[in-house]
Amino acid sequence: MKKILGYTAVGVLSAGITLGAYKGFLEEQPQNQSIEKTETELVTTNASYDLPNIFGAPTTSNNPSDFTKAAAKTVNAVVNVKNYSNRQKQQYMDPFDFFFGGGRQQQQPQSGEPTKMGHGSGVIISADGYIVTNNHVIDKADRIEVTLNDQRSYDATLVGTDPSSDIALLKIDEKALPFLPFSNSDNLKVGEWVLAVGNPYSLNSTVTAGIVSAVGRSLNLNPVESFIQTDAAINPGNSGGALVNTDGDLVGINSAISSRTGSYIGYGFAVPTNMVKKIVEDIKKYGFVQRGLIGINPVDLSDENLVKKYNKAENKNIEVQKGVLIYNMDENGAAIEAGLEKGDIIKQIDNQKITNNASLIGYLNSKHPGDTVKITIDRDGKEKVYNVVLRDKHGVAKLRSKDELTVSEVLGAELAEAPEKFRKRYGIDFGVQVTKLNNGKINQVQGLTTGCVILAINQKKVSTPKDVDKILKGYKGEVSLVFLDKYGRKIYGGFEMD
Repeated sequence: MKKILGYTAVGVLSAGITLGAYKGFLEEQPQNQSIEKTETELVTTNASYDLPNIFGAPTTSNNPSDFTKAAAKTVNAVVNVKNYSNRQKQQYMDPFDFFFGGGRQQQQPQSGEPTKMGHGSGVIISADGYIVTNNHVIDKADRIEVTLNDQRSYDATLVGTDPSSDIALLKIDEKALPFLPFSNSDNLKVGEWVLAVGNPYSLNSTVTAGIVSAVGRSLNLNPVESFIQTDAAINPGNSGGALVNTDGDLVGINSAISSRTGSYIGYGFAVPTNMVKKIVEDIKKYGFVQRGLIGINPVDLSDENLVKKYNKAENKNIEVQKGVLIYNMDENGAAIEAGLEKGDIIKQIDNQKITNNASLIGYLNSKHPGDTVKITIDRDGKEKVYNVVLRDKHGVAKLRSKDELTVSEVLGAELAEAPEKFRKRYGIDFGVQVTKLNNGKINQVQGLTTGCVILAINQKKVSTPKDVDKILKGYKGEVSLVFLDKYGRKIYGGFEMD
């Protein structure tokens, strides 16, 4: 199940999720190079290679090119993760059959034997069976199977996910497992040796070596990212695997490769452990990730192309420099409330220098709604300092439990009554339209996009967002949906509320 996305056109930052979306002038044209999330169900040969002895002497345990101890410490804590799904091909039906009959209701997809959708890797992070992997490895899975290095297999429970950073947390029922605790990825240096450990092309316990090519790399692949870049060979199937230093300490979770072919050609990317650790802690404690946001649309001033486009669009003459410019601000965001202005250049937050967008995301990822940060900005050549109380993506400046979230927030969708024009076109007097999609449960539904109209939830007609609230508020379990796509085709889908 390959996912190949254009390198510069794979996506933009979502204002609701983290810092803001690049608009208009910032949109890049697709290029031939691609970023692939390293997940696959292909079985083929791996392009392995022998690490040259660059030191000109036999390798020993004291030589930096001897990675045997790090590999031995790591391989037993890296697992194979398989994704199985009961979902069959979407069936498109007449808009009225579900409610009024018509003889074609039998076309509704039925669950059958689970089909393997893909596989990747995972890292055991505790002796009692918590495992970190990539969200795209287990996305839309009805069953997740974890196989240890000693070939023991377990059905895994999905504890929680964070699609914004492509991280997921699993749990298996076992004790006294080998595991890799999180180390401080901020200590990682460019040029440092690292090992990538995973299961590329179903080749279990594969270890490759390389160096850290860059840190704080932003690719616009995920809304929340600050990647470690490495030239250690990372291939499809490595997703969710471990990136470790020469001591075998976990410093990252492998996530993506830069490739024209779908296989390794020189660059791989990992989510740093300091980011992963906070995500895992939030999922365990709150059931979801709570990020403190400043509510801005940023322009990375270290990126020459973005600066050129900004200057052209705004008729400005900003120079390429370290820092992040505020292009726009959320109406109910923390920045506008604190007094920051459009055009301000963020130079520092607390004691952290802000050199680019990735450093901004990386620092804020450690914060929660309600936290106060001190932001130093450059405004027309003058330095100013503001105390900013961070908010979540919905503008709330405090931590909340799952029970405090609205149904719309849990779903990750903004809803409105279906437009009269739409209802007349299809001869219906009910339906709720999806006007905006964020990260949430409803993203699990295949085929549901902005503009679709939900007709029924759990076989109950819905006409207003309040109808949706009544059905789903406090509900736990499987949720069935019936909705019309933009072509008026009726689609069945579902997800689980926990």
